[in-house]
Amino acid sequence: MTYCEAVIRLDQRPWREVRAAGERGAVAVLPVGSQEQHSEHLPMGTDTLLVEAVVDAAAGLLGDDGPELVRLPALPFGHSPHHLFAAAVSLSATTLLAVLDDALDSLVRSGFRRVLLVNGHAGNDEVVRLAVKRCAERTDVALGACSYWTLAGPGEPPQSPGHAGWFETSLLLAVHPDLVRAAAPWREPDPPALFHRSPAPGLVVARHGEWERVGGATDDAGDADAETGRSLLAARAGVLAAAIRAFDEATAGSHGPAAPR
Repeated sequence: MTYCEAVIRLDQRPWREVRAAGERGAVAVLPVGSQEQHSEHLPMGTDTLLVEAVVDAAAGLLGDDGPELVRLPALPFGHSPHHLFAAAVSLSATTLLAVLDDALDSLVRSGFRRVLLVNGHAGNDEVVRLAVKRCAERTDVALGACSYWTLAGPGEPPQSPGHAGWFETSLLLAVHPDLVRAAAPWREPDPPALFHRSPAPGLVVARHGEWERVGGATDDAGDADAETGRSLLAARAGVLAAAIRAFDEATAGSHGPAAPR
């Protein structure tokens, strides 16, 4: 992807340029992914690949007139113990929180006063949000956190992406079609998985062995296609770009001075 001038890749610039951007008030953006089973047809890095694609597409929409961004390499590991029945590289919630604490503290010490975490895996969601709350309590900074599918535009309900079904498969067909294999025939689990279809609105239910029982996917990937994926990517990128701009406007000038060198 070609980046606009307002986006700096932290891993591709010398330190003085990165630090100067932070001290100017640039927003550091850290995508957070995972490595875990995504049924028989999607790669284990699906969550990382998709959150990177959405972040980069959002940055492209903002263009040179958007806020200055410093895009960090994605954190490729997340909290995925529920996928270890098949295969995953999982951090405990405590370890992931410690990693995010250290990453945020490092960014602060490196001159950044505004940071946005963009999450790509549902199992990380609570930890990512807790990390920004903890950092804001101990440091004079402004931080934000979101999972890319939970953001919604005016009048638009949040997406329910499921796992290894039509949503993620369509997106991956749009951005990395070479990594997608043929999906196995779908069979609706009986009874349905309670973690995906709650018996009551707002109620979170976890039941032992559910992921293995339903085969690691929540819905039929056979309905996925690249055109749908491109539409989903455009929509997710659009609302993320709007959220980044709103975060920039809401936090401009509200953060403390950069940490001394």
